[in-house]
Amino acid sequence: MENSARLAGKVAVITGGCGGIGFAAGKLFAREGAKVLLVDLGEENLQQAVKNINNDSVSYTVGDVTQPNQVAAYAQCAVDRYGGIDVFLDNAGIIGDVKPITDLRIEDFDKVIAVNVRGVWLGLRYVIPKMRNRGGGSIIITSSVAGIKGGVGISAYVASKHAVIGIMRAAAIECGPMGIRVNTVNPGPIETSMVRLLEYSYDADDSQKAQRIIKSATALNRYGSPEEVARLMLFLASDESRYCTGGVYMVDGGLSAR
Repeated sequence: MENSARLAGKVAVITGGCGGIGFAAGKLFAREGAKVLLVDLGEENLQQAVKNINNDSVSYTVGDVTQPNQVAAYAQCAVDRYGGIDVFLDNAGIIGDVKPITDLRIEDFDKVIAVNVRGVWLGLRYVIPKMRNRGGGSIIITSSVAGIKGGVGISAYVASKHAVIGIMRAAAIECGPMGIRVNTVNPGPIETSMVRLLEYSYDADDSQKAQRIIKSATALNRYGSPEEVARLMLFLASDESRYCTGGVYMVDGGLSAR
């Protein structure tokens, strides 16, 4: 454990814990002293994630963020296993099919909204009471640069990521009197499986060309790493950000500045 131990004594729940950003955050949070509960759909992937993090402070539970009973179960699991919840990284999300609005199937739109909006809202509904019982805490919702900008072929994703900023702002106002802070982190293009789908939408036959196009839209002319996003999440999870709530925090290499 690092000497700083910025999350010493805290319990963190991370949905989408097997994904690039969720995994990076879980590893970093544990290194900074937190007890970490990873939540995701596949047990094998969760087992592998815990093995790869290789820290006794990390465990997992299987859960579908779109199902109320399973969301309630992962929140209760954190209480039963670790005594409560201090940090909630409401992170699980999907991009869905990359297609124009007129070609996107209605059921595919509904699936993106179910995971990215309903899943986030359900997480708040069941975690806030647990966090209130601890006397406060920090909730970090993963939005996206797509939460403040548009994009071709990703209308459902754009809608969902705009929506969670609205949910965050409402929650920040509601939760302030409870000592609970709520913010969004808005990544730009990050080296994860999700960016591969974006590359395909730009040029299905030439991934290198697609990468050049996407990177050139950022001021830093590169993709970010999951660890760079996790570092911002760590700040918001820690007491260093104790006056930060209701905020939209970009980690996008300057894409939103253009």
